[in-house]
Amino acid sequence: MKKQFLYIGAFVAALLSLGSCAEEEHVDATADRAGISSLTAYFTSGTYVDKAVVTWQPQNSNDITDYVIPVPWYYPEESDNTTEKDMSQFKIVATLENNCKIDPPITVLDLTQKNAFTYTNPYGESKQITISGQRVKSSKCAIKSILVQPGYLQGVIDEDKKTISLLTAADLSDMTAEVVLDPHATISPDPAQPHDMNDGFQFTVTADNGTDKSVYKVIKHIPTKIPSGIRTGSELKLFENDMTMLGVATPNNTHPTLASIGSFVVLNLGDGSAPQYFRKVTGTKLGAINLGAAKADGAITSDCAGNMLICNYAASGSTLNIYKTNDVTKAPELFISYANNLGVDIGARLHVQGDLAHDAIVTATPNACQNAIRWIVKDGKAGPAENILFGSVPAWGGLDGISKVCAAGTDVKDGCVFSYYGDGNCPAYYAPAWSGAKQILSANSGGSGWGYNTGAADIRAFNKNRYYAIYEMGYWPNWGLPGHVYIYDAGDLSSISGNVNTSSALASIISTPDLYGSVGYAGDNRFADVLVTPSEDGYFLYVFYASNTHLSFGGYQFDCFDK
Repeated sequence: MKKQFLYIGAFVAALLSLGSCAEEEHVDATADRAGISSLTAYFTSGTYVDKAVVTWQPQNSNDITDYVIPVPWYYPEESDNTTEKDMSQFKIVATLENNCKIDPPITVLDLTQKNAFTYTNPYGESKQITISGQRVKSSKCAIKSILVQPGYLQGVIDEDKKTISLLTAADLSDMTAEVVLDPHATISPDPAQPHDMNDGFQFTVTADNGTDKSVYKVIKHIPTKIPSGIRTGSELKLFENDMTMLGVATPNNTHPTLASIGSFVVLNLGDGSAPQYFRKVTGTKLGAINLGAAKADGAITSDCAGNMLICNYAASGSTLNIYKTNDVTKAPELFISYANNLGVDIGARLHVQGDLAHDAIVTATPNACQNAIRWIVKDGKAGPAENILFGSVPAWGGLDGISKVCAAGTDVKDGCVFSYYGDGNCPAYYAPAWSGAKQILSANSGGSGWGYNTGAADIRAFNKNRYYAIYEMGYWPNWGLPGHVYIYDAGDLSSISGNVNTSSALASIISTPDLYGSVGYAGDNRFADVLVTPSEDGYFLYVFYASNTHLSFGGYQFDCFDK
């Protein structure tokens, strides 16, 4: 513990040694814009107090004297809550170039008026500026998903080409559709009415601002895929949800885990409340799942065939019950019962690889040990529990003593992967055939391994390749330790090496926002999860994340279109 305090002290000292700007303004040592780099507006009252409604980065700031912050018309974006009443009381925080200042100090501003200030640049030159705001309606006008009926035919959307491919040769002369649009956008003609979609039928989506439009052409077509894996540059942020808006008031009591069923992503807070389900492509909350007799104070997880597992948190001497469902509205059925005589708790981590209705491997990772409990599923039936000991690996103790053992495939010969805090070393291991575990990744190369936990992981096949994801959760996000999801090309797990953040196997890095606000972040029992899941049509790979330190729950999409 003494060593940990030394690290923290060094980190704080490094912060204090940074170049200074005006005391009342934040200094961004790496700001590459002249003048004011950004202006962020925060709510000062109500449900969203201390939440940032917008961060605006003005272009050519040196040439601007009147700064007009574009405030979203609605907050949250998908809601009907307008920002009109908040315009007179936003807290404004500016990010400036080093050695500049704004007088008088910016505090709470009435953005319906032009607020006057004196801005002084790093060379001592001053100018008069004003800061105000203007509410703006969204310019987003995309179709996020489309389901054509009858037949429940999922359209494959190529956003760049604005095409909706229907993978069929059937007659489409009398079809309706269910669509999900960007918030507050509208579509014409009405997809709920029958249309002939056989030959180049078009939908026009109009943004809430009434100006921006997108025209999508419906075609019967099978899009071409790249030979393997995800397309470089296809990363698309789907949503970022604030978990305090989803019922989190005490982060220490929240242990988020994730699953996916069809078009839904499911978030379990781990506090015993029913897991909530959301649209996968927008993050819009739709309701809570039917728990039935299951308890949700443990973990959830899912396979790649629309099946979800839910379990309780079982102390030593009690029973771990794992339930299965493939429908958010139907009560799950008991799938596995396990008498926990391990001497440690189990149920915080679940993982499944394969198809639970056919062949799969289910793992539950106990706390603070070197073991995984494994069930091999054949023809939909779980075999006996196997206690797998990774004897060559130190116990995943240290901070929060947690790991997540993930089967790399449905054959034991495919092996497994796992990672954990490890007293700040944050190692990741690959165990071929579930034995002889070898370390393949080390802690963050920036020297901040002491402040991160990499215990959340997932691994999935996609488009003739395989991807391994690790969520590097920041223990102290207010000290400059944000979360990251690292996604590695894992076609050959034995070839992965290096540091978690710089490995040559990295395919993508997702930075997760800090949304804890006035609620604060978990100071103990810190917990995160990451879920990788391919779409049923095989064209998209989704990555979802959640943590109780950043209190963010978000999703990203990748594709494999050949363009």
